[in-house]
Amino acid sequence: METFIAGLFLAFLLTELAIESLLNEANIRHLRQEWREGRLPDVFAGRVNDKTYEKSVGYAEAHGRFARWSGACGAVLTLVVLFGGVLPWLDRLTGRVGALVPVAEASGILFCLGVGGLFALLSLPLRIYATFVLEERFGFNKTDPRTFVTDRLKGIVLAVVLGAPFLYGVLWLMKATGTWWWVYVFVFIFAFQALMLVIYPTLIAPLFNRFEPVADGALRDAIAALAGRVGLRTSGIFTMDGSKRSGHSNAYFTGLGKAKRIVLFDTLLEQLSRTQLLSVLAHEMGHYKMRHVLKNLGLSALFLLAGLWVLSVLLDYPPLFRTFGLEQPAHHTALVIFSLISGPFTFWLGPVMNHLSRRHEYEADAYAVRLLDDGRPLEEALVSLTVNNLSNPTPHPWYSAYHASHPTTVERVRAIREAAAGPSGTVPAAGSVDG
Repeated sequence: METFIAGLFLAFLLTELAIESLLNEANIRHLRQEWREGRLPDVFAGRVNDKTYEKSVGYAEAHGRFARWSGACGAVLTLVVLFGGVLPWLDRLTGRVGALVPVAEASGILFCLGVGGLFALLSLPLRIYATFVLEERFGFNKTDPRTFVTDRLKGIVLAVVLGAPFLYGVLWLMKATGTWWWVYVFVFIFAFQALMLVIYPTLIAPLFNRFEPVADGALRDAIAALAGRVGLRTSGIFTMDGSKRSGHSNAYFTGLGKAKRIVLFDTLLEQLSRTQLLSVLAHEMGHYKMRHVLKNLGLSALFLLAGLWVLSVLLDYPPLFRTFGLEQPAHHTALVIFSLISGPFTFWLGPVMNHLSRRHEYEADAYAVRLLDDGRPLEEALVSLTVNNLSNPTPHPWYSAYHASHPTTVERVRAIREAAAGPSGTVPAAGSVDG
């Protein structure tokens, strides 16, 4: 049975790796061919020059080549941890150390944190390369070595300060609540996630970035008026020093309840006009108004509950543990094994979730058009962000369908123009939109 379990896992892992590799190679060839043949979509006509287009192709290619190695390295690391004797060795080590700590679940907490720390440590070279080589080559990296190291150290402290109590609660409930432990753990994890949504904007995010109220009074008033029109109550409108780490730009809503806040990257303020900024925020408000966040939370809750039920079934199945070198089932080892092997068995859910996400993006775009009674600012903002971030303007359709949580810029612009035109009208177009 152990051989069957190992073979089944390897089959799914290799299938996932093969699909992602084939799509990655298809995407690289596709964007290179589109560039050679000059098939830049008309929506970018007059908004991107040949040099910038070539640079965006190079950036996408560089990320594609990096994906080859990062995907393979991730698969190898997972296999080494699962089949290389790492788990039983770490279980023995943390068991001895945990026995010295007067906390009932100390050994299990140390084991789970140890596995997470091991993955973080061994993946550090890839993160360093991505930051200081790949992003640096294309002018996006603004992170200095000191900030990089400080971020990693803060992450370790947060993992211990937040992760240890969280793991204690999960492991204690698994042991103390009997057969239906997975229901209690579900409630605990969901409540913990809700708490993180509340405290993240005000307590955690400021540990990494500086947040200041929007200085431009006219822009701040315009944003507040827009939020008031949709009934969005926030704790403030802030700018974030995103340029401290990257040249990329973004805007987002964060928080839950009264802790909700609007955050604009300082780089975004430099790249977009006021009307374009308002259109981007109108899109984000569309997500709020159409309850996309709550819908996603509900769907995530269903997946979490289903996953915990599966774990409860596997918890008392000794062959699963023996497959990975562990003699006896244990709650803490079950958590780690399930987290490591679940990905290859559920990777097909990614494209399904991305499809739902893309539908939400279309809905939020349409809402922004209705709210502003004009689709042109949002169209211009999307094109500007695509150009400034060197995003791939012509991804392979299959690659985009598999990986992308957002429609392509061309697809979004087409939908924005249709929404602006309404059921019977037409909108003057700056140029035709093609693929």
